[in-house]
Amino acid sequence: MNLVEVSVFVVYLIFVLAIGVYFFIKSKEDGDKSYFLGDRQMSPWVTALSAGASDMSAWVLMGLPTSIYALGLGQIWISVGLLIGYSLSWIYEAKRLRNFSIVASDAITVPQYLTNRFRSSSKALQVVCAVIFIVAYTIYAASSLKACGALFNTVIGIDQTTAMYLTAIVIVGYTFLGGFYAVCWTDFFQGLIMLGALLIAPIFAINLIDPAATAAIPPEFWDPTADWRVVVSGLAWGLGYFGMPHVIIRFMSLRSSKEVKKAAAIGVGWTGLILLFATLVGIIGRMYLGMDESINKNALVFVTMVRNIFPALISGILLSAVLSASMSTADSQLLASASSFASDIYKPIFRHDRASNKEMLWAGRLVVLGIAVAAFFMASSPNAGSIMDLVSNAWGVFGAAFGPAIMLSLYWRRFNFQGAVAAIVVGAAADILWLLCLSSVGIYEILPGFIASLIAGVAVTLATPEPEAEVLDLFDRANDYKE
Repeated sequence: MNLVEVSVFVVYLIFVLAIGVYFFIKSKEDGDKSYFLGDRQMSPWVTALSAGASDMSAWVLMGLPTSIYALGLGQIWISVGLLIGYSLSWIYEAKRLRNFSIVASDAITVPQYLTNRFRSSSKALQVVCAVIFIVAYTIYAASSLKACGALFNTVIGIDQTTAMYLTAIVIVGYTFLGGFYAVCWTDFFQGLIMLGALLIAPIFAINLIDPAATAAIPPEFWDPTADWRVVVSGLAWGLGYFGMPHVIIRFMSLRSSKEVKKAAAIGVGWTGLILLFATLVGIIGRMYLGMDESINKNALVFVTMVRNIFPALISGILLSAVLSASMSTADSQLLASASSFASDIYKPIFRHDRASNKEMLWAGRLVVLGIAVAAFFMASSPNAGSIMDLVSNAWGVFGAAFGPAIMLSLYWRRFNFQGAVAAIVVGAAADILWLLCLSSVGIYEILPGFIASLIAGVAVTLATPEPEAEVLDLFDRANDYKE
């Protein structure tokens, strides 16, 4: 145990908790729109870095570099696919989704938006979406807790389960107290820490590379096109952005559609740098550290590199980036699932739309706590899988289920409620079935799931009646929306 590194971690955890306490005191119980969406008052900088940091969980510092470290340059296509997908989501989805969600009765969650978009009295779509949210986000949050446990176990030497318990308390603490404001502002600072750490580590490591270790790397490591299935699967990761609720909810929270371009430039630039340097960590890590199965097994390329190079104070600060990545994603996942449950199940189903603002706040907070507990038990299970496995499973379900439905709702006037339900259900089912039955094919399940969802949404829409006049009118008003 290094007491300097431990001290840095403690200071960092106190800092993020303080942010939660600050916004809890400041909020004055304003209501669910404030707690779940920040009153649509987020600045471009906070929106952009929060969207990026909520997406780039610990897998970008641990899982992705280790995949490249162990398997070679074929894994860089994940970075390429993510950057393309993220850029396209800002260009083609951000502004329209923000405007459409306002016109659709000021919707504050993705399921609420989809239901209001079609002026439907049926709660089926909200319930289906909320169930997918809760299940997938539990898996996603488990990956973040697992990364925190691995970090504390490696650096401090404490039991991994105890470490997960500690970080879960902190994450739940500031999310529970401060809501969307606290989550976005902690994400903002965490995004800066992540970027700084990824910029510094490979630059220093490249000067310490042993030529003998580089010579021992097999030639196939350097071939990015060795397997076409790896290329296709890597690029398919980008499809996830169109339906990733904890990312696109940031689009809805931006204070003005006029600031979308600025936020997009910041967000895409930050993400491009993060993915570039995460890739370099994997490549340089293999050259600097050589192949070590214990590093591969525990996804510790970045952690080992930092601890080998820097003194304790610096390594503690840089390793806080792993905490930042894990926590910035876990908090967003917990809040998104809580908002979905409170707004899309609790209020309309259990309370028949009679719940007060204060009641909604506490319903959401209790769900934050419940999902955190479930994620904790999943992460601590010996059969949970790797960090990268957990992330890819949740990412695939979200992208396949919601991506086509949301994009069709924004661009196709004829798209209807039945088509949206079909797209979401078929996308989620196809993704899961491919994962369970056809994963041996070697194609990432998000691709067949996304295609199946798109086909189902279009086919069912064309086979069912055209939307009513008020739905068509909503589409036209959203297209013409001006602030």
